Amino acid sequence: MASTYSSDLKLELMATGENAGTWGDNTNNNLNLIQQAVAGFESIALSDGGTVALAMTDKQISNARNMVIKFTGTLTTASTVTIPDSIEKFYIIDLSAVTGVTNLTIKTESGSGFTAGEAAIVAAYSDGTNLNEIALNTLGGTIATAQIDDNAITSAKISDNQVITSKISDNQITSAKISDNQIITSKVSDLQITTAKIADDAITPDKLSDTAVTPGEYTTATITVDQQGRVTAASSGSAGSTPYSPITKFNSGSGNYSKTNPTANKVALYMSGGGGGGGGGMYQGQGGTGGDAGFGYFGFAFGAPGSFSYSVGSGGGPGGGGPANGTGSPGSSGGATNFSTGTANGGGGGSGAPRTSPGSPGSNGSVSGQLTDLTNIANFVYRPFSTGNAFFGDGGNGGGGMNPGSPGGSGQPGYIFVYENVEGA
Repeated sequence: MASTYSSDLKLELMATGENAGTWGDNTNNNLNLIQQAVAGFESIALSDGGTVALAMTDKQISNARNMVIKFTGTLTTASTVTIPDSIEKFYIIDLSAVTGVTNLTIKTESGSGFTAGEAAIVAAYSDGTNLNEIALNTLGGTIATAQIDDNAITSAKISDNQVITSKISDNQITSAKISDNQIITSKVSDLQITTAKIADDAITPDKLSDTAVTPGEYTTATITVDQQGRVTAASSGSAGSTPYSPITKFNSGSGNYSKTNPTANKVALYMSGGGGGGGGGMYQGQGGTGGDAGFGYFGFAFGAPGSFSYSVGSGGGPGGGGPANGTGSPGSSGGATNFSTGTANGGGGGSGAPRTSPGSPGSNGSVSGQLTDLTNIANFVYRPFSTGNAFFGDGGNGGGGMNPGSPGGSGQPGYIFVYENVEGA
């Protein structure tokens, strides 16, 4: 009967009467295989990205039979070591010489095994199906305080965020435990620095943040103060100006205006052009009203020799009434009023009425070179000066619908009302 081999260590199991004359040699070989399994050591190089298959061969010294196996090499990607399936054995595995050890998986050929966690010496056993790591968290018992060396727990052994508040007893964090500059702004909760925590006169000017104000002396100043009482903006001003004084009014003609106050350096005025004339009417049709003149507030600085040219626009003429079965005549546009570079244009004339429908109103005048156009400001009484029953700059009324029609009304003349001021006085 032929010899057989053990399932785990592959020792030769000799049958009765077998191996006559070589029984001693075969027995000694078995003892060597047992010695390798109990005390054998071998260093094996790893394959980066590959698989190193350890062997357990019948009746022969084999690397998978060693008790201690040391692996060496540098791993940059997933790598594997396998032992044969169906053997049961204990191993001590030395990984201290492996770089990139977390890329290494050690397993049986068909099992899942384990992935190395650190470059250290580990233990494992094969149960015939899988290779199982023996780690501290899989062993029974506890590590008592007496078993921990005084200097064994270093900063490197404590992972981030592991020392929680409940593990720190009251009064353990003293001033001596806090190094300089360690309490940063983000570690101080809102409202924790109260007035009681700040000693009198402790906040010096250097501790106050800068504002946009330039240090210096300001005269007749305009300042801005925030809710904390800080001056956040400042600028020097000048002495206040005297009020503008009304001087004169022009409602016709042209010429040069010279200042009446020798010290005046500003002139302001309200100015209006002439209103447009109303269109003539016709049977059952009233002529269009003349357009209102442009109106604005103007201001200029007096320069040498301190005079300005001016002209006042006249009102537009009326359109005549239409003859029998005819059409009314349009009114004419009002004249522009000018003062230096400012202009208030006259209103447009209203159109004449055809036989049975009203005429269209004239367009309102515009202004240019003005400080403010006041023509269309709601509720602003922009014609403060009247000529009897009408205001300066008003457009004329349209003529009535008669047969023949009646003529339209004349537009009102423009005006200039002048003020003077001594700016900065």
